[in-house]
Amino acid sequence: MNWEPHITCALTGGGDVVGKHPGVPVTPAQIASAADEAAAAGAAIVHVHVRDPQTGEGSHDPALFREVVERVRGSGTDVVLNLTTGMGGDLFVGPRGSEDVPAEGSDFVGPAERMAHVAELLPEICSLDCGSMDMGSEGMLYVNPPQHVRVMAERMRELGVKPELEVFDLGHLRFARTLIDEGVIERPPLVQLCLGIPWGAPATTGAMKALVDELPDGAVWTGFGIGRLEMPMVAQSLVLGGNVRVGLEDNLYLSRGRLATNAELVTRAVEIVERLGGRVVGPGEVRKRLSLRSPA
Repeated sequence: MNWEPHITCALTGGGDVVGKHPGVPVTPAQIASAADEAAAAGAAIVHVHVRDPQTGEGSHDPALFREVVERVRGSGTDVVLNLTTGMGGDLFVGPRGSEDVPAEGSDFVGPAERMAHVAELLPEICSLDCGSMDMGSEGMLYVNPPQHVRVMAERMRELGVKPELEVFDLGHLRFARTLIDEGVIERPPLVQLCLGIPWGAPATTGAMKALVDELPDGAVWTGFGIGRLEMPMVAQSLVLGGNVRVGLEDNLYLSRGRLATNAELVTRAVEIVERLGGRVVGPGEVRKRLSLRSPA
């Protein structure tokens, strides 16, 4: 049992959910406001995607990240910023193979473009997806080949930004361990076990336990599930020694038919921690545990 976990709030994500929930943050002002509210509710870390303010679709525009970061830092809210580098990995394939790849809808760019906002804004943490995988959409692959992961990890180390290693299956964790053993990723590693995303590891006790058993020594880790399994996986992660992630990126509902806010999801996670006898820690303790550099 992790008696003193930290909570991460994933504020908006890049998925096609805006039409399903009018409260999903879209503009930089809305995303920054959601970050402040999540921190006030008990989140020590906020995980930040950005969206095109006109369409609501996920974006990797550095100017949008810049506005969010400046707003959060300017608000005086004490929270650890974790910027995504996951956008720009979508590759759609058609039925004729190489004749129609990339197919319509692809958004596939190289490591430099995926890291541009991180190099400019120097958050304390940024995400690093540790491999490629099939996704739920027909014909869609999420592509992050080993050479891209390695280049991005090396760049994060140069910048002094802590990578959060996003693990969707055992193979991703195997590669992450290799980068740690090689010294490309510094210890203590920060690992996130992402469960329930088609077609990665399922959000089950068995899958989380299998991944936990393969974690590198000394890892600080979080496990989360999506949809209705978000809160059950909060409890499961705690019992196995992990930290907590919630937020509208992963789940839109507080209860059946009741749309949530990010702050409400954080509040519910705090309640679970406290009812199990634990105590949620804040951003200062997280910085010490992860040896984070001082915020920019």
